[in-house]
Amino acid sequence: MKARRVAWILTWTLLGMPGPRMLSPWRIVLLRLFGARVGKGVKICGRVKVLMPWNLEIHDFSVLAERVDVYNFAHVTIGSQTCISQGSWLCTGSHDYKQESFPLYWKPIVIGSSVWIAAEAFVHPGTRIGDGVVIGARAVVSGFLQPWMVYSGNPAQLIGPRKMKESTAYPVHSGLEAG
Repeated sequence: MKARRVAWILTWTLLGMPGPRMLSPWRIVLLRLFGARVGKGVKICGRVKVLMPWNLEIHDFSVLAERVDVYNFAHVTIGSQTCISQGSWLCTGSHDYKQESFPLYWKPIVIGSSVWIAAEAFVHPGTRIGDGVVIGARAVVSGFLQPWMVYSGNPAQLIGPRKMKESTAYPVHSGLEAG
């Protein structure tokens, strides 16, 4: 196990972590070689850290943005069309401070589909995030987050339902508009 971890760390540090966003396909090859299950259309940006790729599953068309840290002693599952924004932490491990020996423990993280975890958010061990959830920037989340809700703050609080509306982000222009 230690040899595999050392091989992964050296490979990822030298060949996977550096470089621009366009090297995402190469990063995915490396992750798969070390046991990650990665769907189609996934993007892995530069300076992403993955502790144990064999404990990672990312479904179709999801994104890990720059500087995302996947600290995955336990399994991390990320649903389809999910965006984990820059600097976010998915942390499956911690220490039991109630015991004198301060032992490490870990619990899996499950993130649903169509989720957006905004910049620098922290996801605690054992967290389950339902489909469609939005987590605000720098939020600290734990426990179960209900589907199609918005959470923000430290600790994260329920803000309310995620209300979808027709997209106007990329308006189609006919060329007939005035002006």
